[in-house]
Amino acid sequence: MNWLGKAIKCLKNSLYPIPLELNEIDWKSSLSPKTDRLAQHLCAFSNQEGGGFLVFGVNDDATLFSVTKKQSDEIVRKLGNIALNNLSQSIQIQHNTIEYGGNALLFIYIPEQTEKPVYLRGKTIYDSYYRSAGQTVKMSKEAVKFMISAAHGIPYEFQIAKKNLPADEVLNRLDYKRFYELLDKNTPKATDLILSNLESYHIIVQDSDRWSITNLGAILFANDLSLFDYLNAKPVHILKYVGTNNLILEKELTETRGYAAAFDDMVEYVMKNLPQQEIIKSAIRQNKTDYPRTAIREFLANSFVHQDFTVTGMDIMVEIFTDRIVMTNPGSPLTDVNRFIDLPPKSRNEKLAQALLLFHICERRGSGVDRAIEALETALMPPPKFTKGEYFTRVFIYGRQKLSAMGKQDKIRACYQHCCLLYENNKEMTNQSVRERFEIDKKNYSTASRIIADTVAAGLVKVATPENESRKFTSYVPYYA
Repeated sequence: MNWLGKAIKCLKNSLYPIPLELNEIDWKSSLSPKTDRLAQHLCAFSNQEGGGFLVFGVNDDATLFSVTKKQSDEIVRKLGNIALNNLSQSIQIQHNTIEYGGNALLFIYIPEQTEKPVYLRGKTIYDSYYRSAGQTVKMSKEAVKFMISAAHGIPYEFQIAKKNLPADEVLNRLDYKRFYELLDKNTPKATDLILSNLESYHIIVQDSDRWSITNLGAILFANDLSLFDYLNAKPVHILKYVGTNNLILEKELTETRGYAAAFDDMVEYVMKNLPQQEIIKSAIRQNKTDYPRTAIREFLANSFVHQDFTVTGMDIMVEIFTDRIVMTNPGSPLTDVNRFIDLPPKSRNEKLAQALLLFHICERRGSGVDRAIEALETALMPPPKFTKGEYFTRVFIYGRQKLSAMGKQDKIRACYQHCCLLYENNKEMTNQSVRERFEIDKKNYSTASRIIADTVAAGLVKVATPENESRKFTSYVPYYA
């Protein structure tokens, strides 16, 4: 696809169905008088995978207007000068005026640069910028180092967390026995064989007669992450509160072991601390929670895979309230939160994702969110909600509610997610399937119809076959279908 086609697609995705600026595109209603800020935008898009676009003629409220030729000429002249003179390297931008929605919009295309990071001229390399949650932000020092390594073909996971260690120290720092358990193999008695196996999985690398532990090795199998310099700020915090707010902390677990080593224990800890109800089965009292283990497991694994290790001062957090669970991971998502179900996975940490799949922590590639939402649907639970910030991604998992207690937006979100799951399984949503999703009696089909109508009005689903005039047999697909 040429850049003009990509620009139109990005604009459409940012305006519909819910207007929001994406990492690939930045709306502009006018040309900022601040040259430095404009240079930061150009810098950020130069560092963005695939580059990006400034589009003039879009207001902050997503309404459109036409840009005049005089305005276009001034914008192109000023941005062209900045691109040539204000960055660490001169870059070539491209532009075109395209009619969209009856308005003449000016698109400025900033290509991704081969030599990265691009930073502001006259500054240091740490004055680099990138795109996060649709905003242009300054890179942390860790993000700059990460980009430099990536530019040299060294993924973050294969960089060194601790170097120059003797063999016995390597084995003291790593839970190698858990490594073999996850592979369903017996632990060898010979140290040399253990080290060789760990090296073959990129957990460690040999340097002469010494060894180094990779970031991947530490992240997955550290006995204590606090012993690994930068990674000491990457534990998992599990917090249980009294009530529905965070004023009173009842319990706290800070898990400093590697994610693979501690994963099952973390899931078990969360499950045991969820709101429980007592049931009697065969004269035996049992405690049971409404929350499906599959959803907890998949969302937690998702937090590991998609976190941004360059974000400092923020850990993965699992917060348990009486009415919900909130999971937060560092880093804004790389895809639209409305497309988590259908879009192919786009991970910052591809090697980590592959390793979690290999060690059976993830079921299969890209299925985590689908499986979690499907588990919640099957349990007749409310739909999860995904939100994002400049430096974080958050998922809200809600406790059981009656349909009458659910808000309109919750019903719309549930209907949309239900439609997405069906579409991914080559099926279409119907009034009957919605009734089954919400456990609505057949005689109350009009309740399901209202939920569908609200979801259509929100622009999230559409009629599958508009030419079908029979309302009785109408089926629906997601807006992106």
